[in-house]
Amino acid sequence: MTDRYDNDDLDFREVMDSSVDESPYDKNTDSSKDNTVDTTKTEKTSSDSEHKESEYEDICFMCRRPESKAGKMFHLPNNICVCPDCMHKTMDTISQFDYQNLLNNPTLMNELNKHNGMPNLGFMDFGDFGGTGGIPNSQKIKKKKEEDIKIKPEFNIENIPAPHKIKAKLDDYVIGQEKAKKIISVAVYNHYKRVKTGTMDDIEIEKSNILMIGPTGSGKTYLVKTLARLLDVPLAITDATSLTEAGYIGDDIESVVSKLLAAAGNDIDKAQQGIIFIDEIDKIAKKKNTTSRDVSGESVQQGMLKLLEGADVEVPVGASSKNAMVPMATVNTRNILFICGGAFPDLEDIIKQRLNKQTSIGFDADLKDKWDKDPDLITKVTVDDLKKFGMIPEFLGRLPIICSLKGLSKDMLVQILKEPKNAILKQYQKLLALDEVNLEFDDEALEAIAEKAMEKDTGARALRAIIEEFMLDIMYEIPKDDNIGSVTITGDYINGKGGPKIELRTTEVPKAISMKGESI
Repeated sequence: MTDRYDNDDLDFREVMDSSVDESPYDKNTDSSKDNTVDTTKTEKTSSDSEHKESEYEDICFMCRRPESKAGKMFHLPNNICVCPDCMHKTMDTISQFDYQNLLNNPTLMNELNKHNGMPNLGFMDFGDFGGTGGIPNSQKIKKKKEEDIKIKPEFNIENIPAPHKIKAKLDDYVIGQEKAKKIISVAVYNHYKRVKTGTMDDIEIEKSNILMIGPTGSGKTYLVKTLARLLDVPLAITDATSLTEAGYIGDDIESVVSKLLAAAGNDIDKAQQGIIFIDEIDKIAKKKNTTSRDVSGESVQQGMLKLLEGADVEVPVGASSKNAMVPMATVNTRNILFICGGAFPDLEDIIKQRLNKQTSIGFDADLKDKWDKDPDLITKVTVDDLKKFGMIPEFLGRLPIICSLKGLSKDMLVQILKEPKNAILKQYQKLLALDEVNLEFDDEALEAIAEKAMEKDTGARALRAIIEEFMLDIMYEIPKDDNIGSVTITGDYINGKGGPKIELRTTEVPKAISMKGESI
């Protein structure tokens, strides 16, 4: 029976191949030549299609997760891919309702492979979708090439440089905040020495998590992002605003570790030596005067205690929440360095209230308004002030290093405009250089921009908003005239008293014109 079936199957395939490949214009030619030519064409098209398919990741037909998230796929007939989780769940379901005793048939897979080229006779033929298992290439994710992903880092964690070298690199990008850069440099250096050595003389080195406090726009997130570019370590930057207690709508607390796992390419060993930066940590403070359950405040702090201290955590792979269709992985957070940052609004009022208790009466007394105009008041923060703000003592105990960032002064804003490697002015100069136009800013213009930024009171973020406003007309008008060679932004233009200086290529005499094209 088996031999006869195989022969019939072979004859049927030959008939199908000849009927599909036969051309109506070649009826009078030799049939053997036709079969030879058609076979080579078929082989070429199949190899081409395989090459095209290799550019895309396989996607599970059931849960729609790509290969990078779900792992190696099972390949079924008609180019249908099923991930291991869905395959196991399907087989478990079939084993409960195995009416036709299919699972006990040892030749089941042989029969399926034998009929791989046969047309489906069921209700729906998934091959009608173009041989992609019902998922077009437009919905697939292209595979990333290693040469496109790999970026040479500045440092190597196998031979981590000294703290002063790490700080020197941070100085090229971050202006000011000397104490914060020192703290982060020492913390990273000690962290990876601790990870590399493990224990020294039976003395276990505890990790030192960091709490960064500073006003908005002072460079908390930018400092950590710069460090991420310099180090060849997985770093996850997330925020605490979407975190809720387990069982409520929102991201689970373990999602911060799953983001680090994704940054490490789902490599658990590499992720267990990474850094997690949790921004907006002040948003999970205890809510005052509330009688309802605080699911996004104190409950989140309590849930993060074991995470910060070090424990085995079950995290979803490729998802932000746990569900039945997402695989789980166990990550130990003992060697993960946590850096938490937040603006902590109204914390200065709590500090003033504590400092004003020391005021007295007399000629040399400390007056109550002494701290009203102190720009560095945030640096006098203590653990008691953070407790009054709403952070629980257990949470603060697991963040032993408190790092305060100063507010930006006018001189620091001027430095931020022009000194860093990727300064805002350098970005606009590069944009106009692509149009072969030289862009310059005089000192009066830089000071005027810094003054306007100080009025907005949003830190360094105000600089780009101000420059975008004044550069809009310039970026719109300059490409119209190919004779323009250079543009100089003056203080009068920033203050609304004049226009920028335009210098043409044909003459060396600078000419000041307004944005409307009229001479001034």
